[in-house]
Amino acid sequence: MSHSSNPFPNDADRSAIWTMLVPRDIKAFVNADWSMVADDFVADDFMGINGNRDDNPDGWTISYPTLADYSQEWLRQAHEGQKVVYAEDQEAGIHRATSLNEIEITGERAIAHKKFDGEIKLADGGVDRLNWQTLYFCRKVAGQWKLTGFVGYLPYPMGKQG
Repeated sequence: MSHSSNPFPNDADRSAIWTMLVPRDIKAFVNADWSMVADDFVADDFMGINGNRDDNPDGWTISYPTLADYSQEWLRQAHEGQKVVYAEDQEAGIHRATSLNEIEITGERAIAHKKFDGEIKLADGGVDRLNWQTLYFCRKVAGQWKLTGFVGYLPYPMGKQG
């Protein structure tokens, strides 16, 4: 199984954020196992914004005002993904479609730019198209990077409404 390569092997902070948001998140999602990522969040400081695939912020909504709201939707999507019959390994396909090469860190805060752009072959001959981007907001808590929220489901590239 192919996996993404960490683009930050010599940067401990960016490497930790990348590991949290790429291999750990993908494996947890494919396995529909929230417990693998539950400790990656600051639960009392979390908010998720759904960009609704709209490049105009006027169309964005607070779809996940709490971590509980987000975890419920994350699990719903993960379980839906498990029902899909793929012609190739789903985890490898998500890795292939995922890039996280931009992480800005200022003090104890960070923004990570995760992009999805690719296809996973389906058993019926079709494809599952992954094409959006998410900005993740992180905070260093007791020496560990944690997620405080995101603006997700944004068009990729911006200016292209899906």
